[in-house]
Amino acid sequence: MQYNPGWNGSSVNLLHVRAAGPSDSLHYVWSSIGAPAVLLVATQSPSSALRVNWTQLLSPSPAGAIWIDPPDSVVYSTAVVFTKLFEFSQAKPLGELFYPTYDLSEFSWDSLNHTLNHTALTAELSGVPATDPGGGFSNGSLAFRVTAYEAGGRDGRLPSLLHTADSSQLEFVLAGVAPRGNSSSFVLEVATVEEAGAVRRLRSERSIDDEYTPTIFEVLSLVAESQNGSSTLGFLQWKATAYGSRSPRREDGIQCRAQGLQEANWTVPVSSIVQAYFGESLGSTCTISALNVSFGGEEGQVYQEKRYLSWSVLLGFGQPPRDTFSPLVISITAVALGTPLAMLLLGSCVVLLAQRRRYSEYEPIN
Repeated sequence: MQYNPGWNGSSVNLLHVRAAGPSDSLHYVWSSIGAPAVLLVATQSPSSALRVNWTQLLSPSPAGAIWIDPPDSVVYSTAVVFTKLFEFSQAKPLGELFYPTYDLSEFSWDSLNHTLNHTALTAELSGVPATDPGGGFSNGSLAFRVTAYEAGGRDGRLPSLLHTADSSQLEFVLAGVAPRGNSSSFVLEVATVEEAGAVRRLRSERSIDDEYTPTIFEVLSLVAESQNGSSTLGFLQWKATAYGSRSPRREDGIQCRAQGLQEANWTVPVSSIVQAYFGESLGSTCTISALNVSFGGEEGQVYQEKRYLSWSVLLGFGQPPRDTFSPLVISITAVALGTPLAMLLLGSCVVLLAQRRRYSEYEPIN
């Protein structure tokens, strides 16, 4: 993990996370220059390196300021940008009432270097609006918590996402922010950037197993696929829930919904690292898609009471991890289904034997 590689100042934030394999390497570049964003690049070289031209990156024309060396080692690149936070009230007399939007590109962000933990591979990007006329952020903040992984496993806190060494987890946190309505809900706008040849699709999978995330049976994935659908290139994955507590429990759940994936080529995400890497192709050959993730609904009062909201999402390359039944669940299922079946077979045998004995007492007529 490198903070602002090649730059001595801390007035801007750029975090480079690199995972090296025997024949390839993965790069995650997180930044709050402009709207908070992450650039994901997969290369076929174990020694590929991130290069940053800081003078150009911080200029009004950052195109070309970020690249991977050697350039021909790049096999796939994409970006995810967190652009806006919407707040709306669901008051019944008035219906849905939207308040002025929080544009995340206009936030003031704390130095990420203060929260960087090289041992735990974690960091936190925290910010507030540069101008806050309503005072909603006077005692609160919005944060993105990043966690990288060295091996596969499962996060210990709800929603207990399953991860691999090729993925990173992002936790979106809204803490202490005063809602502007009595029944406010929040919506986070997420934009993705794909180069030519790739397209984003939203998948929803349901399972009867809620062992690791009680009462949640749906997993959503925003996957990047090749145009012919032959391979999955990257993904965002999350459980259909958020939580209203720093130490989340089942009862702290907040409803989480994905409100349709749409092409958003009419608006280019305001993020310097995205413009710096993709350059002129951002407005021409790249495909930009946008997705709204809403938090609230019938359980919206959880945030009103505790003023805390956390939503976890996994980002990575290749296929998203898939949960499988644990040995405990398999054992319970086998007992639950096997016991009635065994009783049915045993009962059938008893009935057959009883019938055989009864009819064996009679002599044949002929």
